[in-house]
Amino acid sequence: MKVSDILRVKGGTLYTCTPDETLDQAVQTMSEFDIGSLAVMEYGELVGMLTFREVIHTLAKNGGTLGTRTVRTVMDDHPMSCTPQTELDQVRPMMLEKHTRYMPVMDNKMLMGVISFYDVAKAVVDSQNFENKMLKAYIRDWPEEESSPNETQVP
Repeated sequence: MKVSDILRVKGGTLYTCTPDETLDQAVQTMSEFDIGSLAVMEYGELVGMLTFREVIHTLAKNGGTLGTRTVRTVMDDHPMSCTPQTELDQVRPMMLEKHTRYMPVMDNKMLMGVISFYDVAKAVVDSQNFENKMLKAYIRDWPEEESSPNETQVP
């Protein structure tokens, strides 16, 4: 399974902010749409990611206030990314190793979407459930062997 499969199921909604937006505005957007990250865009290009992790670190360092900080001052300006063609088996260890919960999906310099650790986990579980159903159907429909005249079948 590829990252493009997740994006196809997830849909095309992309939540963004600018680096010069106040952190308070960005948090309001995240709260309003119940999302854990914003892609930070400047002049049509991805320049960073803002996640609840950066917001929480900022709150902890500043006595529970965001102040007048901008997104640029706290965003991850070198987020790990993948492409639509990246296999999920490659994405999972990348996300686990770096404790990344949100990963931009890039096609050259074009942002195609953002996948979350939840999206990846859900895709894996859905794939395994489908495989289990197929295996159970295969076992249930297993053809019975014809017995030869000299064999007796045990019920």
